[in-house]
Amino acid sequence: MLKRLAAGLFAGAALTAVALPASAAVDNDLPIRWNTGGAVWSTDQAAINTFLKTGAITDRGLASGISRSGWTANEIRTGFNKTYSVDLVGVSRFLYSDAGVKFLKNQTRSYFPYWTLSTYAVQGLRSAIIADARDGQISSAGILAALPTDFRLADTCNTYDGKQNVCAEGKCVGEAQCTSLLSWYVFLPACIQANQVADAAAVIRTTSAPAPVQEPVRGLW
Repeated sequence: MLKRLAAGLFAGAALTAVALPASAAVDNDLPIRWNTGGAVWSTDQAAINTFLKTGAITDRGLASGISRSGWTANEIRTGFNKTYSVDLVGVSRFLYSDAGVKFLKNQTRSYFPYWTLSTYAVQGLRSAIIADARDGQISSAGILAALPTDFRLADTCNTYDGKQNVCAEGKCVGEAQCTSLLSWYVFLPACIQANQVADAAAVIRTTSAPAPVQEPVRGLW
């Protein structure tokens, strides 16, 4: 039953990505388009992959983003590559709940699909998270690579300020770590893992089971 439900949820996420307007239905070759004022610099997936695999920074937008992230390049690379175990159904339950939709809206304050801005921001980010979670593991790198369309970080004068709401309150230090895009990505998978909704039946079984009998601690020799 759970496998069928998980398959259905994943299919739904895929359909959501397909349902984006034709202007947004492009391959995700440009997962970060840095939009400052009237200028746009696009960082392609190949440059990100190179950085995550080797540590080499071959893109000026990525270099600038790292320098303004509040972390060192090595810390960003480590954070992006770190994986978190999740349950696909539990993640989907959260992201489709009222609390999950509110979370996704908050998390796409300045980072959203390039062509449609905030109109399909919730659907776009949600589909990427669910797509990455289908194997029971999520990571910053995996979510970014699964975005269904180009996403922009918008800093456009009085409309968007280019700041992201990093989800791990109390964990980030300083404005850069608490508002930058790359820092936001570093914290995102852990927040999803923490908020996934457990199977109610499993919770009942766990809480109703008798507590194990404590045995004396024995030495190792």
